[in-house]
Amino acid sequence: MGSAKKRWLASERLAFRILESQGYNILEHHKKIKIDDVEVTEVDAIAIDRNGQKYAVEVKAGKIDVQGVRQAYTNALLLGAKPLVIARGFADDSARKLAENLDVKVIELDDVFLVDATELEHLVYTATLEAFSEALLLLLDTSIKINPAEIDIVKALAESNSLKEAAKKANADLEKVARIVEFLRSNIPLARRGGFKGLRLSARILYYKTKLQALLESLDTSSSRIEELLEKLERIL
Repeated sequence: MGSAKKRWLASERLAFRILESQGYNILEHHKKIKIDDVEVTEVDAIAIDRNGQKYAVEVKAGKIDVQGVRQAYTNALLLGAKPLVIARGFADDSARKLAENLDVKVIELDDVFLVDATELEHLVYTATLEAFSEALLLLLDTSIKINPAEIDIVKALAESNSLKEAAKKANADLEKVARIVEFLRSNIPLARRGGFKGLRLSARILYYKTKLQALLESLDTSSSRIEELLEKLERIL
């Protein structure tokens, strides 16, 4: 894979993480747009906000110009969604005015400041420790309860790469999955970090913790039952 392609994919992942940090949920990546079963183009992602509004998301490596605004508007119209662009600002005032007129939402990214190798190593190490600490706290936290009726959705989230895939695996409505995602992100710091991967890891820990608790309760019940049977046997003898 060429360096330009790698840089673009890294920029795209960063854009999606920023989007998720602002409360959006990514439903699909690289959504194809078809007219009469003929593929005409694609958008970088489909996302929904906290209110359930669907957006067709375009990620621009640089600044967005008038043509980019028109493209985002047209693609969103074809998908029955609202247009949203993540870019490093507007190329000029014409692009900004057109975006305002067409109601194209643009999330402007600040320039990325580079750090030296030592500082980068420190940042990565600190972030790793924080993630490990959050995962351990989630494992030990007994205050977060999942309704048994929703455990299948938590399991599906733990095994999926998108909300749409999780909804399909759990055979549940997308809105119901999104509500559980909102609950997880509201109560678990790890689920708010690292984009969908952080959410998936949180769901995985929560699911296996629930299964482990059920197993321990079963063992306790079995132990009590064995003691009860031994007492009855002693009385008989």
